[in-house]
Amino acid sequence: MFKVTSLNSISVLIKIVVGFVSSKVIALFVGPSGMALVGNLRNFVTSIESVATLGFQNGIIKYVAEYEKEPQKINTFLSTVVISILGITLLLSGFLFWTSDYLNDKIFGVNFKYQSVFRVLALCLPWYIASLFLVTVLNGFGEFKKVIKINIYGNILGLLLSVALICYWQEFGALLSVIMAPAILFFITLFFVNSKIALLKVSLKEFDFAIIKNLAEYSLMTLVAAVLGPIVYLLIRNNIIQNLGYDKAGYWEAMSRISSYYLLFLSTILTVYFLPKLSKSADNQETQKVIWSYYKGIFPVFLLGLIVLYFLKDWIIPILLTKSFHPVSALFFWQLLGDAFKAMSLILGYQFFAKKMTKAFLVTELFSLTVLWVSSTYFISVYGVEGAVIAHAVTYFVYFLTLLFYFRKTVF
Repeated sequence: MFKVTSLNSISVLIKIVVGFVSSKVIALFVGPSGMALVGNLRNFVTSIESVATLGFQNGIIKYVAEYEKEPQKINTFLSTVVISILGITLLLSGFLFWTSDYLNDKIFGVNFKYQSVFRVLALCLPWYIASLFLVTVLNGFGEFKKVIKINIYGNILGLLLSVALICYWQEFGALLSVIMAPAILFFITLFFVNSKIALLKVSLKEFDFAIIKNLAEYSLMTLVAAVLGPIVYLLIRNNIIQNLGYDKAGYWEAMSRISSYYLLFLSTILTVYFLPKLSKSADNQETQKVIWSYYKGIFPVFLLGLIVLYFLKDWIIPILLTKSFHPVSALFFWQLLGDAFKAMSLILGYQFFAKKMTKAFLVTELFSLTVLWVSSTYFISVYGVEGAVIAHAVTYFVYFLTLLFYFRKTVF
């Protein structure tokens, strides 16, 4: 199982270390309130990135791999994708630049004057989206080692830039690092571009609407998850800020960051090993074997890790963050419980992508986001910031039961 993840494991490990170091630097120089602002900007940038790429990444990988030995087809396909992505990216850049005042008030609040952050984002966005496109095409050509090396070098250079910006400009630097660190990935990616991409000739004559139609299903599934998800988290964080203050929102953001690091290991194993297995499984019996191999092999190890993490939380918080983040300790139980249910749900949810079940995915995704928003609004009003992690646990418990019912014939 782990043979597949040798070089990728190094990449994931570096990404986690980079995440820990950047979180520590933000905690030291910016504090809980600054971390809340960084969290809001991260969610916003994630949504913008997804809209700019039109959610085409998975579709690009599939069709580039399919057309690799057909130059004319691949040229038509990539020309169509480049023109589409370039057009939407330039429109978004213009939108970000000219509405910077409005976006500042909505994302950070009227007490902050960080309009220039959105103007810098407008300038950096095309470079970032270009790098994402090139990496996706390399992935489609099967250049996995190059893709992993790009991620490794990008994470290391991104960390160095982030630390420099945060040390020099504190809160403003932390916000700039969210935007500028991904943009430098373009120059690293350019170094690894292969001859097949270099020889690509983009032409308006090659544009084909049929290709956009073929990519629509991939786009819809990706956009719902990648755009609406961050928006809901942004709304929850703004709810905490308005009712409880920036520091409390910072504690929740810190807890979410810690959670994202260990979930990265799980999502990597699922993507690299289990997703191809689910895609290849021909019937319910084969799918059942894959699902239960995850529940018997991976999940117990993950659950043990969560239990150990819970008992070491008061020791871990000062190391990863600072002593000022001690209130985060109270958020661990419900966050870890929610992550346990999330881990059980992930293998079931991956079937939507493996079997291309678009409608079922959209319904369950919208349902879970609605449950998260409604439950967090209620629980935050009753239990304060702890209500956000209670809502997280409730949402993934309900989501797990929903998927278990939907896939009952496959699981049992």
